[in-house]
Amino acid sequence: MQTTSQAGTLTATRSSVRWKIFLMMLMLVAINYIDRASLSVAMPLIAKEFDLSPAMQGLILSSFFWTYAFMQIPGGMLADKYKPRIVIACATVFWGFFQAIAAVCTNATSLLLTRLGLGAAEAPIYPAGGKLNAIWMTQNERGRGATLLDGGAPLGAALGSLIIAGLISELGSWRMSFVVAGVGTVLAGFVAWWYIRNSPREHSGVNELEARHIEEAQAREHSAEPTNLSGRSLDFFKYRSVWCMAISWMCFNAVFYGLLTWMPTYLSKARGFDLKTMGGASFLIFMSGFVGELVGGWIADKWKEAGGRPNVVMRTLFGIAAVVATVSIFSVAYVADAVAVVALLSSTMFFLRWCGLFWSVPSMLGTRNKIGFLGGLMNLGGNIAGISVPIIVGLIVQATGSYFLALMFFAAAGVGLLFASTAIDYETKIPV
Repeated sequence: MQTTSQAGTLTATRSSVRWKIFLMMLMLVAINYIDRASLSVAMPLIAKEFDLSPAMQGLILSSFFWTYAFMQIPGGMLADKYKPRIVIACATVFWGFFQAIAAVCTNATSLLLTRLGLGAAEAPIYPAGGKLNAIWMTQNERGRGATLLDGGAPLGAALGSLIIAGLISELGSWRMSFVVAGVGTVLAGFVAWWYIRNSPREHSGVNELEARHIEEAQAREHSAEPTNLSGRSLDFFKYRSVWCMAISWMCFNAVFYGLLTWMPTYLSKARGFDLKTMGGASFLIFMSGFVGELVGGWIADKWKEAGGRPNVVMRTLFGIAAVVATVSIFSVAYVADAVAVVALLSSTMFFLRWCGLFWSVPSMLGTRNKIGFLGGLMNLGGNIAGISVPIIVGLIVQATGSYFLALMFFAAAGVGLLFASTAIDYETKIPV
């Protein structure tokens, strides 16, 4: 005969704090991208006020990525050493500060300096989020965890276009829109500190069933890790999968950051969209990316739960994403209808954002004490594209007077993504 306590144990449900934490990470990364996108949306107004050439616009749009890229590996190492919670909270507060003070800029130099500060402050958020994914999620949940983390990018880009364009329209000032965005970000940093914890046992909302679910799955995973570790982080560069991971993320970001930084100006200058129409189109395009990202994560986890081998699952999904995104972005150059342009860019973003799954790759390739480092290394590769692509597109547009070659450049990056992502071994832990 069952006792009352036994019956209660059998009917208890597992808590879901890990999913709430990643919904919070989705929110933080969305805010991250609202702050990034704010300059792209406001650039037509800023360029007129500061009398900026296309090349100078590209330089300023690129400047964020200089410090952002430089701080990727240090940010990942900080997450490995000091744990994700404090790194995420501090990063959020400081990038909100730099977003807000951009409102007082009076020339290109001061604006560029605030973007350098913004890039340095934002840098640790993704490596720390990847570390959080390894701590809180099981192997069959990390696809969804990764795409929730990275899904904030297209969501923030979509909302950023509407929010910043709406604030500029309502307040009559790009400066005030930057202040509002910055203050909101600082507040979000304090919320992150209040809710996020470095492990399930530290969180008061986690019940025994959820803690055991995570710990048992991770114990099985950790028991399969190689034991003959070199301990030297530089040894990662001996492995093809590490290079292909960084190159894949670089190719992905060449397309995504190219669209994030230049698409509003492209829609305005080349397609004749006014501010309101441009904001609405950007929202549709980037929201398609957000939906696509969640779809990709769900497919990956369900396929693996059904017995799919990681190499088959990941190579297939990345291959489909690269091919469809490449064909779509290539086709944009050959259509004249505005609706068709938005539809093709939406298709590009929907499939391209399946690559948010890459934030589960560091935990596939690395042992538990090197996941932050690998995540930082991967994002360094991605942000080499962030540094170079806005400048390259600006120079192309200034030299040719059109965006045709820029679109061809994005299509070439999609081909690179196809080859690099399908050359990774997703089933072998690297003994470093």
